[in-house]
Amino acid sequence: MSSVLQSVLSDVIRVQNVLLIVRSNGAVSEIRSNSLGIRQKEKWITIGDNDGPCHMHVNADLIRKAKFVEEQKPGRTSFSVQFFDEQGARVLACFFTKMYDGSGNLDPERKALYDDIRRRYGSEMAFDVPAR
Repeated sequence: MSSVLQSVLSDVIRVQNVLLIVRSNGAVSEIRSNSLGIRQKEKWITIGDNDGPCHMHVNADLIRKAKFVEEQKPGRTSFSVQFFDEQGARVLACFFTKMYDGSGNLDPERKALYDDIRRRYGSEMAFDVPAR
């Protein structure tokens, strides 16, 4: 089974040095994209090796929207793709890291990777409610 959501996630985790962040009230999980695979079985998208030390399962039925976010921070901009549920709560954020060199200059090659994925999918995506 293939979906636009899986396709977006697949393209994002293919990029080296993307930090995937899942946050709840009591814990934060951070996983680097550097060696992650992805597959989907029914509603569950598995990112990482299911038998490995670190992976996550994303319920594709609950993700309703994704946005490419460029957030101004002191001295730099952060670049991410963020995924939201139907209440607008962020479920998963994928931050593109190592976007700046040691002098604080934006790396044009890293920025081009981010821009290419954003162009492919658009700045915002809405995902349909699955048929039951």
